[in-house]
Amino acid sequence: MENLNLNKERNNLIQFIWAQRKSLLIITGIVFFISTIVSLLITPLFLSTAIVFPAASSNVSFSDQRNVKAAAMDFGEEEQAEQLVQILQSSRIRDKVVSKFNLLEHYEIAENDKNKYYKLNNEYISHFDFTRTRYGSIQIDVLDKDPELAAKMANSIVDLIDTVKNDMIRERTKPAFDINKRKMLQMLHDRDSVLNLLDSLSGIGVVSLAVRSNLFQALVDSKNSQEKITIKENLALNTKYGSQYDALEHMRNEMIIKIEDFRVSYEQAESDANANFNHKFVVEKAVKADKKEKPKRMIIVLVASLGGFIFGVLFLLIRQRIQELKLQA
Repeated sequence: MENLNLNKERNNLIQFIWAQRKSLLIITGIVFFISTIVSLLITPLFLSTAIVFPAASSNVSFSDQRNVKAAAMDFGEEEQAEQLVQILQSSRIRDKVVSKFNLLEHYEIAENDKNKYYKLNNEYISHFDFTRTRYGSIQIDVLDKDPELAAKMANSIVDLIDTVKNDMIRERTKPAFDINKRKMLQMLHDRDSVLNLLDSLSGIGVVSLAVRSNLFQALVDSKNSQEKITIKENLALNTKYGSQYDALEHMRNEMIIKIEDFRVSYEQAESDANANFNHKFVVEKAVKADKKEKPKRMIIVLVASLGGFIFGVLFLLIRQRIQELKLQA
């Protein structure tokens, strides 16, 4: 019974469409004409695509340079790919691209527009896309009305990957290096102060313990009375300041050892703070597109025409139903 009712309704609909074919053709034709004009007025956009692979994680504080080279030669895993997508989608990249290519003016957004950053962000989102492919690479897509500019912006973003990520690493490592630098400078200052004191004592004749012990033997062996007087004066001076000299020498030796031990971590911190790692492999650079990507005019016209036809059927059905209700009233 239900199937019979469905078949009956289907037949009625077909008969209605056939009866209203002229009106439907007019409506569909009008929509077809308007959508064709609109599609021709839409500014064509050209797509440029660059593809990169993330490098293996360039962790700071490598124990030796061989590890750095090895990491720079390895492709990154899923985690590195996701991190790279997040960086590409960040305001750090966006702001640099906006500034470099003056996108406010390019997208015709007025400087005095109070919603300029909202509009700019919407334009940026609609023209730039960053996705991770199933192969683990990152695809950078840029749409623009100027095909050459689209390629330039895509390649500029590729170049910015290393710049931005290295800046992020330096933001993390610079404070640690500054602390190490202050510590190293203080240690060198303390060592120099001790060396200056030792030089002062040496300047008045104070000598090390090993040389001091020879003074006694020199006094015994000396046959010259004047020489003995000089040696006695030196012995008196060294007796007075010898222990201070020995303490300073011990401090100097300990400081030198500590400085050399600390120098390893200091130089590593300095390297981390100033290093420029390579964080990507460029698989494909963006090139100027010779064919527009959008709009797909045929699809726009076909979808609009189909929509116009369906709208026409509904409109005519509703109109007929209203007329029937009026007659019944």
